[in-house]
Amino acid sequence: MSLRFQLDGRDVDVPDGEGSLLDALREDLGVRSVKDGCSPQGQCGCCTVLVDGAPRVACVTPVSRVAGRSVTTVDGLPDAAAWAEAFTATGASQCGFCTPGIIVRLAAAKPGAVDDALLAHLCRCTGWQTIREAAALVGSGSAASCPRRDLAAAAARATIEGGVPQAVGPAVALGGGGFADDTAPPGALVGLLGADGAWVVGETLAEARAAAGRVPGRRGTIDAAPPIELPPGDWVRTLRTSWVEPGYLEPDAAWCAPGGEPVSPLANGGAFGGKVASIAPAVARRLADEHGRPVRVLLSREDVVRLGPKRPPIAAGIAADGRGIVRVARTPGIADAIAAIAPSLEVEEVDIVGPPTSAALRAAGWAEAAVLLAGWRADRRVTVTSPVGATAWAEVSGEGAIAVGVDCGAPLDPVTLRSYCIGAAHMGLSWVTAEAIAVDADGRPLDLTIRSFGVVRAKDTPPISVEIADRDRRPVNGSDAVFAAVAGAVWVSLGCPPEWPTNRRRSA
Repeated sequence: MSLRFQLDGRDVDVPDGEGSLLDALREDLGVRSVKDGCSPQGQCGCCTVLVDGAPRVACVTPVSRVAGRSVTTVDGLPDAAAWAEAFTATGASQCGFCTPGIIVRLAAAKPGAVDDALLAHLCRCTGWQTIREAAALVGSGSAASCPRRDLAAAAARATIEGGVPQAVGPAVALGGGGFADDTAPPGALVGLLGADGAWVVGETLAEARAAAGRVPGRRGTIDAAPPIELPPGDWVRTLRTSWVEPGYLEPDAAWCAPGGEPVSPLANGGAFGGKVASIAPAVARRLADEHGRPVRVLLSREDVVRLGPKRPPIAAGIAADGRGIVRVARTPGIADAIAAIAPSLEVEEVDIVGPPTSAALRAAGWAEAAVLLAGWRADRRVTVTSPVGATAWAEVSGEGAIAVGVDCGAPLDPVTLRSYCIGAAHMGLSWVTAEAIAVDADGRPLDLTIRSFGVVRAKDTPPISVEIADRDRRPVNGSDAVFAAVAGAVWVSLGCPPEWPTNRRRSA
């Protein structure tokens, strides 16, 4: 039995079963512009399509519901090229994993309803502002007249900021960034992590899921809490942080042919350091060699939260003379990271029960140290120099607007650098005020849905302005310094409350 519907203006047939529209699009029809960031949670918006002109999240839409109806992906939008040009012109797309779904929803949104439309989406890279700017360009009809950029220079700056080779251009905004699972050969086996912790392999994704026997993860019911006690001392400022999920949108994926090299899960974005030690490539290689066929290995969103590294929690105090102690979850390299910018702070690594941590995550350790020093100085304008030599300043106005400046060598492409700095500013704001995941007494993460991470929404993100110094010297990463400076400025503007996040809101 088959089911027929219209896809981007043409009739298509798919097996008539109980699967989702997302599975039908990606697995049966090979449509790679729709992305799977959280399925079947229905929370990230990466798989958004139009069904008879109305936005729908494909991962929680049964394919049976679209029989005889019209489905439009970003590939079938009549103005897709204008959206892609606008997203490129403003820097509204970085890795490009979330942007096809965002473009689809914005294309169907009413004028002036951009922030409301974005409530259905999560973008971790851009900080939302450049997406708003792209929507305004399309709305004004001026997307086609945007100045052309040197996309090679833009890609060079994106690579410096993201830490891995990264493409920039209209194709990326439409989902063509070359993500690992998008490039897997037809007919590849599918490897998933089973409920018992063993890897299972199926001929299809549906078969592998049935064999895995997994139940979708949920949000925890307890609040996140800082797990480390403060060191004793006469402190003028103290700070305790909790477990923080990197929150990258593309779950770890890789594929490998027998005897070959696995495709990296870092295809077009650095995942803020969260995929440096991903298990996906090694598992794909092993399974391909065992089965004698190419194998796709896919981690679910729950797998990423349970297995992926978190930002190490700290408990720290600083005295009036600028000396202090930072207690931090034992993490290779974290003490050196802190000492790189704050030699006056003594580091005590402690063993605590919890998920894995990593010093590879964005500015881990040294950003916390920079924030603590900012609180000690109590200057409204916070200036930070990163270990690689970039300098950034940040200040929060009385109305909450964030102003940022960055000096990180030759800009190469100001649009790309500005986009990364806005995204870093949003991440710094979100980290201080809203982000954490709950962990139980046995160290297991309980917040397994993407909405439970606490990432600040578009409508709650204030205006962010960026000044870029134009220097004739070697370019270095600047957005990490911006991240630390904004976190410090936000903390100072709030009066340096002793625990983060400062405004945890457990919304659905």
